[in-house]
Amino acid sequence: MIPSRALFACLLLWSNCEAFSPSIGSRQSQLAQTVRKNDRFVPLQALDDSDDEPSTDDFIVNIGDLDDDDTAGVAVLDVSPTLYEQSQERMQQLQQKYRRSETDTGSAEFQIAGMTERIAYLTKHMQEHPKDFSTRRGLVALVNKRRRLLNFLIKDDASRYEEMISSLGIRHKPPGRVPDRSETYGRFPKQKAVKKHLVRKKK
Repeated sequence: MIPSRALFACLLLWSNCEAFSPSIGSRQSQLAQTVRKNDRFVPLQALDDSDDEPSTDDFIVNIGDLDDDDTAGVAVLDVSPTLYEQSQERMQQLQQKYRRSETDTGSAEFQIAGMTERIAYLTKHMQEHPKDFSTRRGLVALVNKRRRLLNFLIKDDASRYEEMISSLGIRHKPPGRVPDRSETYGRFPKQKAVKKHLVRKKK
């Protein structure tokens, strides 16, 4: 009969040997333990098998939320034309009124009519924003350009000029006649007499 101490030592030696040289079966069992059931890949088809409809909380907007009755208290955006759009409409109306023909886009009357409305719009803008110096510079340049066109128009067609300034309410001072040299310098005395002692004597 084998003593109990010798049996215990044999069992201990056999377990240590198995730990250093594990068998194939024990290796597979260890791998199976490391891979947990929750970490395994689950295909999408397995998730979509349920026929349960999603709850209404998952939707941003439910059916019936966009009815016409519910939009009664919602503020409606103002789609009225802006001041610039109104100015553009008036400019087109004035240009159509004073153009010479259907295809006229460059005559003096056409340009003056458009500039007058543009000047009125910029004048209102400058009253609200008096420190807008870039707009002030453009306004002064526009007034000067209209003045040059009016100077040309009064020479070309005086009746058309009178009609435009009266209907559009333009304040314009027509250029005067350019005086000749005698009118400019006639009021000054003529050149003084040459002093005799400064004149060189002819040899």
